[in-house]
Amino acid sequence: MKKLFVLLISLVTFSCSISDDSPRYFQEFLPIETAFLPEEFVLDETYEITVAYTNPTTCHFFNDIFHIREDNEISVAVNSTKYQSQSNGDCTASDAEMEATFSFTPTELGTYVFKFWQGRGDDGETVYLTIEVPVAE
Repeated sequence: MKKLFVLLISLVTFSCSISDDSPRYFQEFLPIETAFLPEEFVLDETYEITVAYTNPTTCHFFNDIFHIREDNEISVAVNSTKYQSQSNGDCTASDAEMEATFSFTPTELGTYVFKFWQGRGDDGETVYLTIEVPVAE
């Protein structure tokens, strides 16, 4: 019985691996370089808005367009997933120019203010590309 107990303890102890080989990743916003919007919206019509951004490495992958709306002000950012390299040579600089599109439907008259996230300035403050688009009936 003791031999069986020692065998079971040995199996449990030596079969568990403390190294974690699972992929590691995190979410990261990528700065928007420019955005393509119409000069004017028509109330209740749906528009495709395209943003251009640079993919900095081969370990960054587009995830989604992140946006927050407060009244008629919409803050927009490109949300990417960045996988950490398991070995030091897996990620390379990319600088690939990319585009992403999202749908928008104005539901109120007035002017919509889009604030496209462009990163942080030298002073550490958030920088936005701000575009105002009026809505017609």
